[in-house]
Amino acid sequence: MVEVDTAIPIRPSLDGRHFDIVVIGGGINGVAIARECARAGRSTLLVERHDFAAGTTSRSTRIIHGGLRYLEHGEIGLVRESLRERQQLLRERPYLVRPIEFLLALGPDARRSALEIRFGLWLYKRFAGRTGLHRNGNSAAELERVLDRGSRWSVFSYEDAQCEFPERLVAEWLFDATEAGAAARSHTEVLELEVRDGCVRSVLLKDTPSGTEVRVIADWVINATGPWADRFCEMAGVRAPRMIGGVRGSHIVLPKPAEIPAAAVYTEAVDGRPIFLVPWNGQLLVGTTEVAQSEDPGIAQPTADEIAYLLDSVRIKFPNADFRFDQIRYSYAGVRPLPYAPAESPSAVTRRHLLHDHLEDGAARLISVIGGKLTTAASLARQCARKVGISAAEPRGVSVRSAAVDLEALLGNWAAQVAAEYGIPANTARAMAGWYGPRAESVARIAKADEALRKPLCPHTEHIAAEGVSAFQNEYAVTLADVLLRRVPVGLGGCWSEDCSTAAALAIGKAMGWAEAQIASELENAIAEREAFLRKPEKSGMPAEFNLQSK
Repeated sequence: MVEVDTAIPIRPSLDGRHFDIVVIGGGINGVAIARECARAGRSTLLVERHDFAAGTTSRSTRIIHGGLRYLEHGEIGLVRESLRERQQLLRERPYLVRPIEFLLALGPDARRSALEIRFGLWLYKRFAGRTGLHRNGNSAAELERVLDRGSRWSVFSYEDAQCEFPERLVAEWLFDATEAGAAARSHTEVLELEVRDGCVRSVLLKDTPSGTEVRVIADWVINATGPWADRFCEMAGVRAPRMIGGVRGSHIVLPKPAEIPAAAVYTEAVDGRPIFLVPWNGQLLVGTTEVAQSEDPGIAQPTADEIAYLLDSVRIKFPNADFRFDQIRYSYAGVRPLPYAPAESPSAVTRRHLLHDHLEDGAARLISVIGGKLTTAASLARQCARKVGISAAEPRGVSVRSAAVDLEALLGNWAAQVAAEYGIPANTARAMAGWYGPRAESVARIAKADEALRKPLCPHTEHIAAEGVSAFQNEYAVTLADVLLRRVPVGLGGCWSEDCSTAAALAIGKAMGWAEAQIASELENAIAEREAFLRKPEKSGMPAEFNLQSK
C-alpha cells in the first residue's frame, strides 16, 4: 500500500500580517472578489465566519440565467451583462455550468399576454445567442400533456443554464484564488474593524476552532457579507445608511415525476408571481418566494404559508402529477441581499449589484457589496477590483455568441483517463469528472494510495472517501459538514439519511486518522447542520385550508 498524507494542513498565524485587500464574506461574490484581486498580484485575505458558500450561495435556485423577467422592468443592461457572464461560465466551467432548456408555460389567467412573451423571448434570444444545447423537440408537447387539461396553455421554449452545485463552483474559484497567492480562512469571525482618522486600518479576527485572536493590517476592506452587510457595519461602528432590504426566497424539493420533461419550467404561481420548477440532483426544485426578512439571515427558514404556496402552485399547474405534501423531501430558504427600497415591491427591486463606498460615512477604504447573484459574480468582482485601483479587464474573446464546448467529449476524456490510470470504477470516474473537471486526476491520485479511499461514501453515491480527504487537504474544508454539504455535496441528495451520514463519517474519518470520539463529534455536528439547513416540513404546522386540500 502506498502511504498518503491525510493530515489537515496547518493554518499559519496571520497575526500582524499586512494585506492589500481583506475580503469579508466567503459566498460566491466574496470568493470571486478575492480571486480577482489575487490574480492581479495584490496580497489578499478572504475571511468567512462559517464555511465558504454556506450562506445565500447554497440556498439559491441554482440557475445561471440572463434574467428574462428583468426585461419587463427595463433592465436591458443587466440582461446583457448576465448573458455575457453566463456564456463565460459555460466556457470556463462547462462541467459545473451546463445549458438547460426552459419551458415558459402560461395559462389562460396569466398576467402576461402571449404577445408580450413572444416579444420578450425574441429580444432575449437576440441578446443571448445559443448555448449549444441539444434540445428535445418534444419537450413542449410533453409538458402540455401533464399541465391542467381543463385550461388552454401557451408553452414557449428558450435556452439558459444551470449550476446544480454552486458550492463546487465556489470551491473551484477558491482554489484559483489561493493558487494565485490569496490566504483563505473559514470559520473565522471578525471581532473588530479598526477605523482611525476616518480610514480603515486593521481587522481583529478570531479563529473559531482554536479561539485564537489575531490582528491583520488592511489597506482596503471589502464587506461582501451579503444579507449581513448592514449588520457588519453596525458591528464595526460604521454609521452607514441602510443598504440591504433582505428578501427571503424559499424552496421545496420533490421527487421528479417521470412524466414531467427534463426541461426546467418557468411559470406563474397561484398569485401570478413567476416561479421555477427545475430538475436538480435527480429531484425537482421548486422556488421561489419573495418575503421580507428582518431577522438574522442565518436563521431564515420557509414558513408554513410559503411551503403551502409553492406546493399549491405546483399541484394546480400539474394536477395529474399527484404531488402530495408527504412527498416534500425537504425545504430551505435563503435571503437575497437586495438594495434597500422600502417603497418598491420585492419583484420590482433591481437585481443589479451596487458598490457602496463608505468614505462619506467616515470609513474610507471600506467598500460594501449590495446585491449580486450567481450569474454575475465574476463581473461584480472585476468592478470591485477597479474600485480599489486594480486594472481588471473584461475577458477577451467572449461574447454571448461564443461557441459552446463539447461537454460530453470533455467528461468522457477526463473520466477515461482517471479510470485507466488510478484504478477507479468508470461510474465513479465519471461522477468525479462532473464535479472536478480536469482536477479530477489530482483527487484520483489520493484514491490510488489505498483501496479504502476508493470506497463509496454511502451505498447511494458514486463519490468516494478520497474526495473527502482532498476537500480537507486542498479545498479548505474544516468540518465534516463542510465536506458533505459543500465540497462533496452528497448530503444534498434526496436519498441521504442519518445512516448515509454515518457511513460517510466512518469512511472519511478513518481515512483522515480521526479517533472514534472525533468521528462521533463530527458526525453529530454534520447531522445537526444538515437538519438546520434542509428541513422536512411538518404537516401539523400547515395552514388549515391547506391541510384540507392535501388529504
